[in-house]
Formats: sequence, structure tokens, C-alpha cells
Amino acid sequence: MSAAAAGPRPDGLSLEDIADLRAYERVREDFRRRVMERKRRRRVAVGPIMTLVFESVDTVRFQVQEMARVERIATDEGIQGELDVYNRLLPKPGELSATLFIELTSEADLRHWLPRLVGVERAVAVELGPGPGGSPPEAVWSVPEEEHARALSREEITPAVHYLRFPFSEAQVARFAAGPSALAVRHPEYEAATDLSEATRADLAADLRGEGEPLPLG
Repeated sequence: MSAAAAGPRPDGLSLEDIADLRAYERVREDFRRRVMERKRRRRVAVGPIMTLVFESVDTVRFQVQEMARVERIATDEGIQGELDVYNRLLPKPGELSATLFIELTSEADLRHWLPRLVGVERAVAVELGPGPGGSPPEAVWSVPEEEHARALSREEITPAVHYLRFPFSEAQVARFAAGPSALAVRHPEYEAATDLSEATRADLAADLRGEGEPLPLG
């Protein structure tokens, strides 16, 4: 493992992108601050109880480094296991990848909401505004991450965390980059939408074009 600057790879992050524990400890405070600044642009609240965080090389690398730090994982085999899990969250060009958090803090709220929100993983949309020539608005709907979806074992209740992808066509990528967009949840039990800021849209447009520039570790 090395502390070299990470760059996006077709198959995700590799062992060479992850610093060993001592090297990471030396740069952690500064790296964490820079990741949190970028992450704020990628965190979008939709209504009172849902938040989506759009994943990137930076968020995934930070998660792996932090897991290694907390769990004291020092072997290549252990780090590779974490990479195998978290690399699945990286977006490919032409798609966005996000973690959906249903933010409930009480047992009563959990019992109330989680049975009602079954199917929410397919009810989130990036809503694109009117296109060139007055073409009508359209939506890019969420698709659950395959391995996460296969692991769900209960049909009568939804988990509080979902991993989602939003597959865009080339025309939709251009439309997203050019005009206003919103993030919405359109579920029978929960309707809410949030306009995306220009800063958020610029970050996500870079993801869609495969141009996201990862932060250096050091």
C-alpha cells in the first residue's frame, strides 16, 4: 500500500491507492477536512427524513482508509476485502451513484416509516428541467445496487440505508449539465424534492462525464 495520489481506474481503487496506517495518520486531519468540504456539496436532503450522499473516488477512498484505521487492518488481504465492498459504490461514466439514508432516530419512527417505505429504492429520481426547444422535463430513476438488492431478505420492511445508481443517456448527461435539476422522492408514502445547487450539479456532471478529479491524499 502506498500514499501516492489516487486516480480513478476502470475497475475502481486498488491497494496502491490506500495508505498504510502510519502514513494515513500523518495526513488524516487535512485529508478528512478536504473530503468533508467536497462531501458537503454531494449531500442532498430530500424532505424531512431522507438524505442522499453521492459517492466518488474521494468518498470511497476515505471510507476504506477510515475502516482500516478503526479496525486496525494492516494486511493487503484485509484492505482488499474492504475495497471489494466499497468499490461497488463508485459511479461509472454516464451514471451517478448515491447512498440513501432514511434518517430516523426513534423506535416509534422506525416502526412507522420503514414498513411504509418499501420500494423507495426505485422511487428516487433526478428530475431534469425543460430541454432545448421546450422539450418537456424528464426523470432519471434510481436503480438499486445489484448485490445490495440481492441481500435484502425482508419484503415487508425496507432498510434504513440503500445504495442507488442513476443511469443517464448521453442526451440526459448534456441536459443535466446545462440546466436546472432536482432530486426527488416520488413514493406513495413520501413525496419531496430539492433543487440541486449549481455547485452540486457541477460536481455530479463531472462524475457523469468521467472527469472527476480525485483529491491527493497528502
